[in-house]
Amino acid sequence: MQKNNLNELMNSGPQRRRWLLSAGACGLLTAAAPALAQFRVEVSGLGAAQLPIALPLLRGEASAPHKISAIVRADLERSGVFRSVDAAGVNVDETTALNASLWRQKGADFAVAGSVLALANGTYDVRFRLWDVVRGADLGGQSFAVPPSEMRLVAHRIADFIYEKLTGDKSVFATRIAYVTRSAQRYNLWVADSDGENAQSAFASPEPFISPSWSPTGAQLAYVSFESRKPVIYSHELASGRRRLLANFRGSNSAPAWTPDGRQIVATLSRDGGSQIYVMDASGGGEPRRLTQSSSIDTEPTCSPDGRWIYFVSDRGGSPQIYRMPSSGGSAERVTFGGNYNISPALSPDGKTMAFISRVGGAYKLHLMDLASSAITALTDTASDESPSFSPNGRLVLYATVQQGREALMTTTLDGRIKARLSGQSGDIREPDWGPFVR
Repeated sequence: MQKNNLNELMNSGPQRRRWLLSAGACGLLTAAAPALAQFRVEVSGLGAAQLPIALPLLRGEASAPHKISAIVRADLERSGVFRSVDAAGVNVDETTALNASLWRQKGADFAVAGSVLALANGTYDVRFRLWDVVRGADLGGQSFAVPPSEMRLVAHRIADFIYEKLTGDKSVFATRIAYVTRSAQRYNLWVADSDGENAQSAFASPEPFISPSWSPTGAQLAYVSFESRKPVIYSHELASGRRRLLANFRGSNSAPAWTPDGRQIVATLSRDGGSQIYVMDASGGGEPRRLTQSSSIDTEPTCSPDGRWIYFVSDRGGSPQIYRMPSSGGSAERVTFGGNYNISPALSPDGKTMAFISRVGGAYKLHLMDLASSAITALTDTASDESPSFSPNGRLVLYATVQQGREALMTTTLDGRIKARLSGQSGDIREPDWGPFVR
């Protein structure tokens, strides 16, 4: 690769790396120190109509390896739907009768009480109950017997129960995310809880890799590795750690995305010259089929949830813009018209909304488009946003950005009012992708 292309890629902001890669600039990616340890969820913004909920400490949770009530509280706040009510000093559990007067004085419409008991066999008995304070109604509860390693998952499941009971929507707290970090000269692909905690390394290498993409079942991740000193696409089975080579053709192999049925992968290949979009068997067999036939750069494909369309980025109009074409290929129609630089399309699970990155006055910002009306909403005031990904229920968007000089993961509600920063103790985080409903 030419040295000037390598320097351009290394010195670019994260939101430009995939575009430069598709343009033929292959090489090492820059990154700061790793985000290895515990994450701290910082929620900012105010919702229009948040539900006030009280969640005192679960009785006995001090003996547990994780503070379940704190995890549940952070999950609910991050959703943008709930507002925590101060419950300091209240000592109740799931067997305590509801004291509606107490909670009303504190301003709570709902309350949660529970307990954690360490058992002789090393497991924990976790119980909770949810109350509607206004109606004085018992909304149900659950109990779990789990080892210490599953305490965080239990906390997420409790938050899921509360969210689903009070909103009627499917909840995502027990789902997972994937992202990439770099430590010195070692790169890591992490799989973590939806709040960024409990990160487990799925793959590590001294060479860079980018663009992790979850399979529809959540069993595999596809990504682009530079182990061969060029971009090559692999799929990675999380349970076994087994990898399968999917694309190692002449030139660049980049930007993999799964079809909704999980049987195929769409990706950008330059095997025939310029960067074009192809579809290939997810098993790695067979010959890729070319879907675009342009003389421009076509990249960053993503499939609509119903499988009818492929959205992608192309400079066929003179600057990077988002287009869509039938999933079988054919004529493409332009989707974005505002501004001269729009990249990284991501479709909501219902297919009605598209998240993307737009360059505005030299800043790269997260935007949403209503696909029926083409109405666009700017969600952020940061300048280096990248890699948007919808939560499986479509209520939140995960993305990477830079805040106060540090790269970090963020989630935002669809109106942009509630943002949560999932910041590591040090270093940067990039290339996030939110996994499906599987756990």
